[in-house]
Amino acid sequence: MGVDNSSEMVVLVDDDGNDIGQALKSEVHTTDTPLHRAFSIHLFNDEGDVLITRRALGKKTWPGVWTNAVCGHPGPGEDTEDAIIRRVADEIGATVTNINIVLPDFRYRAVDASGIVENEICPVFVGKLTSDPSPAPSEVAEWQWVSPGDIATGATATPFAFSPWLVWQLEAWPRPYGY
Repeated sequence: MGVDNSSEMVVLVDDDGNDIGQALKSEVHTTDTPLHRAFSIHLFNDEGDVLITRRALGKKTWPGVWTNAVCGHPGPGEDTEDAIIRRVADEIGATVTNINIVLPDFRYRAVDASGIVENEICPVFVGKLTSDPSPAPSEVAEWQWVSPGDIATGATATPFAFSPWLVWQLEAWPRPYGY
């Protein structure tokens, strides 16, 4: 099972967040990645645990690091909540409910060890899963439910084991997963 992203488009934006064009996702992430729209979502179960995923080893950026449940890009003309629902289904084979925005102005630029740049306006959401994920192997190598406090402690103690955007998102919340 895999996710075919070869024709997925991303929305390019200027520094103020205005749409200025679009590009193929498969071609936009380079050593000179233009600013574009994205999103991150942190997913919780009924017990209050948060889902973390380990990025597949074949991922172009940050292969093998632990991160939040799902990240993605809304396509041209696509509502972000619709994009979240689509990517949660594609990446982790699950249905998300109770989607809420927690960091509407999150934006980051990070350079992977390979030199590939992530450069995104990336609002952060939370949502709920009512079942365990069934991830696409091309997206996720491993997954685990953890307590919010444990992920915050782990990201602080060993930030190199996590995606930079996860570490920065946790730092931006007033307290770990305090929403």
